[in-house]
Amino acid sequence: MELNLEIVTTPLRPAATVVMLRDASAGLEVFLMKRHALSDVLGGAYVFPGGKVDAADAELDMAAHLDQPLPVLHAGLNEADISERTAGGLYVAALREAFEESGVLMAQGIASPGVDCSRAAALLREGHGFNTVLAQMGLRLQTRSLVPWSRWITPTAPSVMNKRFDTRFFVSAVPAGQLAVHDNHETTDSIWLSPRTALQQYWAGQIALAPPQIMSLAHLARHVSVDSVMAQARSRLPPLIQPEPFDMEEGRVICYPGDVRHSVRALAMPGPTRLYFHVGNKRFEPVGGFDSLFD
Repeated sequence: MELNLEIVTTPLRPAATVVMLRDASAGLEVFLMKRHALSDVLGGAYVFPGGKVDAADAELDMAAHLDQPLPVLHAGLNEADISERTAGGLYVAALREAFEESGVLMAQGIASPGVDCSRAAALLREGHGFNTVLAQMGLRLQTRSLVPWSRWITPTAPSVMNKRFDTRFFVSAVPAGQLAVHDNHETTDSIWLSPRTALQQYWAGQIALAPPQIMSLAHLARHVSVDSVMAQARSRLPPLIQPEPFDMEEGRVICYPGDVRHSVRALAMPGPTRLYFHVGNKRFEPVGGFDSLFD
């Protein structure tokens, strides 16, 4: 992964990401997808399903197609400066992106509990918009399946891409009976791994990860089950994480809330408070080595 050293002045793009979880025999696992190598956003890296918010996301008939009222969704995000409809649009974007990228549709029929994921996917392929698919199939999105986890804002001097995003991370269990899989378009591979194993593969050079994924996986590695993650997410409001990079002779450093160089002194998440970019292996690492990801 190449290091970007340019100051980016383009506006922040609102985005939403779903960290999909499941319980496996060895414990908690997370779903990761490999971005197409030619993508201009984290090409070749393994990411959680997600993408930028579309204008249509906030245009959905939310009273008919969401399972919770907008004031509840707005309160869960802990963002007083956005409207209730904007908050609802962020949930819609997260659920839409999860479906478009992984085939997982967190919805129920308004008249019956079932949902035909294959038919919904076929309608999308025919060119119908997500809102139209929900209306035609009489579906209500299950926002209760999502819990806000964190909010990441790309700094003006990003380290691995030339775009800036204001991304809300949600956590969710994959619904029973549904299979998450990459779309072979924007993503070319997918895998379920425990958070620690994903970081081990990153350390071994087998997969590429961007700093938000590294830090999120380090946080998730402290949990043993889906219930544990969801319980923590419901017990507190999502923290705002604005990385602050600076450059040393040795290379780029990204610090996080709680670091002595960061403008916010309170910790926002467990794990190291800074990552160093090592030019030799083109990898972000904590100063204390692999094990310090879990201290």
